[in-house]
Amino acid sequence: MQGLQYLFEGLIGLITLTSLFNVAWATVLGIIVGMLPGLTATMGVALLTTLTYKLPPEQAILILLCMYVGAIYGGSRSAILLNIPGTPANAATSLDGYPLARQGRAGYAMAIATTSSAIGTFIGIVCLAVIAPLLANVALDFGSYEFFWLALFGIVISGQLTAQGEPIKGIIAGILGLMVAMVGMEGIHAHVRFTFGISELNGGIGLIPAMVGAFGFAEILTVMFDKKAELVSNKVDRIFPRFIDIWRTKWTAVRSGVIGTFVGVIPGVGEDIGAWASYALAKRTSREKAQFGSGSIDGLTAAETGNSAVVPGALIPALTLAVPGSAPAAVLIAALFIHGVRPGPMIMIEQPTFVYEVVAMLLLATIAITIFGILMARPLLFVLRIPRERLMPIVFVLCVIGPYAITLRMFDVVVMLVFGIIGFLMRRMQYPMAPLVLGIILGDLLDKNLRRGLTLSDGDISPFITRPISVTFAILILLTILASIPIVRRSITRLVTGNRSDRAAAEPN
Repeated sequence: MQGLQYLFEGLIGLITLTSLFNVAWATVLGIIVGMLPGLTATMGVALLTTLTYKLPPEQAILILLCMYVGAIYGGSRSAILLNIPGTPANAATSLDGYPLARQGRAGYAMAIATTSSAIGTFIGIVCLAVIAPLLANVALDFGSYEFFWLALFGIVISGQLTAQGEPIKGIIAGILGLMVAMVGMEGIHAHVRFTFGISELNGGIGLIPAMVGAFGFAEILTVMFDKKAELVSNKVDRIFPRFIDIWRTKWTAVRSGVIGTFVGVIPGVGEDIGAWASYALAKRTSREKAQFGSGSIDGLTAAETGNSAVVPGALIPALTLAVPGSAPAAVLIAALFIHGVRPGPMIMIEQPTFVYEVVAMLLLATIAITIFGILMARPLLFVLRIPRERLMPIVFVLCVIGPYAITLRMFDVVVMLVFGIIGFLMRRMQYPMAPLVLGIILGDLLDKNLRRGLTLSDGDISPFITRPISVTFAILILLTILASIPIVRRSITRLVTGNRSDRAAAEPN
């Protein structure tokens, strides 16, 4: 009951002209950022973080959440109309959204995507309100030993799940992020490390400049190398979904929403995995498997519900453990610290109402994407006609202004450019970016807790592998690494296949 009271108070506090105005423009801007190929949700949140840090904390966080929700939803527009996902989260959307557009049902495909995104976000919001306080209580039992393994688990599992077919690339990207996090003054004894005599590196490499470079400037370089896509249709048919279609796909939506939420809880995995996992299960359980990939309403619903549910799900570990569930959530953690909010196990004690204020903000963002997504279906099509030759210079200017505005140091602009080039090269070699960013975020957590744990135990490593939560994380990490080794994976596959063949042979005809 107290949670409902906090939620009600949070909603009442946000029903002001200033808040509603910020919800409106931030959501529309998020949709535009998401729908333009090359502008990702992470880039949008990172750039807005640099441009809103002088606003009141509540309004700044509201704007960032609306940008996040809007961008993940907005990517469905270009996925449906261009067959190019506006963000990586919408890759699964294009499988059925684009065929629907080619059939002359682009407007209806966008309507289904809108309602599915709203349903997915709402399911995630309910889970956030229920799970976050419980997880915060569990997290109070975490010590230095547990946080060390949690940080390592987040990097390993992110590398395993985000690398397409080559988990070793994801793990390498995560290790690279850890190496970046080690640069500068360490947090316990203030010893300066790996600066190579460059005084500007004494304070470490800033997260925001690195993020803007890896997801902003790198995207600009990537987009300029790719060929331009053309709209499949300039016309929009029916923009309101039929109730019968929503009702028919209700279980797909609920199942995908739950899957997306729990994918979001896994550190650093992100919205694209939530969409693909939901889509794969929907296809496996559907009675109309043949329609998937050729214009299935079920498939479109699963993809959009799954990726949108990840947004609130990713905030569950971000708020209660200070471990991001996705790349945009990593930027949000940095924004929370900038605005005086300290995410982590103590948040339900120090700021017990904040989680419910975030729930209220997400509810407003969900209402906003539903309204603007349906009513602005036709006007927003004109945005997709903006020549990228005119758009990318504007984005580059924002990439430069953003990091500079926070510290007024040209060095941060250099950091942004360097990480942009690194990110571009990693993309060309098909290395995932999420583990890199997660390594930068969690590197400080891992480093401090490793050395703090060794200090508490006088150099004895046994507490790291004997405490119940620690040993659970250690076993999970070991199994994850073993599963990423091709020969082990093939052996498990042969074992499972052989057992099935033996059972089939033993069954009577």
